[in-house]
Amino acid sequence: MESGLLARNDGTTLAWERVPGRVPTTVFLPGFRSDMQGAKALAVAAECERAGTACLRLDYSGHGASGGAFMGGTIGQWVDDAALAIERQAPGPLILVGSSMGGWIALLLALRLDTRVTALIGVAAAPDFTERLMWDAMMPEERTRLVETGVLFQPSDYGDPLPITAALIADGRRHLLLDGPIAVTCPVRLLHGQLDPDVPWETALAIARQVTSPDVQVVLIKDGDHRLSRDADLEVLLSLLRPFLRQGGGQPLTVGGVAPA
Repeated sequence: MESGLLARNDGTTLAWERVPGRVPTTVFLPGFRSDMQGAKALAVAAECERAGTACLRLDYSGHGASGGAFMGGTIGQWVDDAALAIERQAPGPLILVGSSMGGWIALLLALRLDTRVTALIGVAAAPDFTERLMWDAMMPEERTRLVETGVLFQPSDYGDPLPITAALIADGRRHLLLDGPIAVTCPVRLLHGQLDPDVPWETALAIARQVTSPDVQVVLIKDGDHRLSRDADLEVLLSLLRPFLRQGGGQPLTVGGVAPA
């Protein structure tokens, strides 16, 4: 395992960890207020290590071990953070695995990186959540408070109150995907729990409808929640990933012209 920090142009540091191995590199993209040390991220990294393929995990700015303020982040900035980590640490073909918000980021990266992405797996993927699950769910007085103060704090089942910033909502509107075709042409696998209290499982069907790839599969876990971190859930996720690892058959990943040991 290798790890380190890389710096954005503004000096903000981004933390990453990498399992050396063959390409394609699997990139795990965490969710909103999550990080690269979660159960799904670690399970994916361990599976890649067993298969001898490379895996990159990362923390967006304001998340985990990375620098920057969480409340200063937006979808566009976190996509750029992930793209920078990929540029520096994962040249060559990619498999993108995105959890919740990471599923939205994975789709945006696939549009940006095009044919470099050989497969995409979404776990409770949540494209457009800033609009559909945040803004649309707010009461009029909450929207007014958000616009006037720039931030709205909402209760969360996962810890401290959730800060929603006006910048997050505004930037999210520049990256909405579900209202039109999503020109992602690689194979897509969408895993979702039907007891997800945060992101409706029907979101997976909406993504499947809009993605232009002909190779799209939706897998529903009837008693699955949003995290999908039980052993059985993780095994389903890894069963979706393994065929793409076997199909890779690539050369060792080289970073800076040197193949990791």
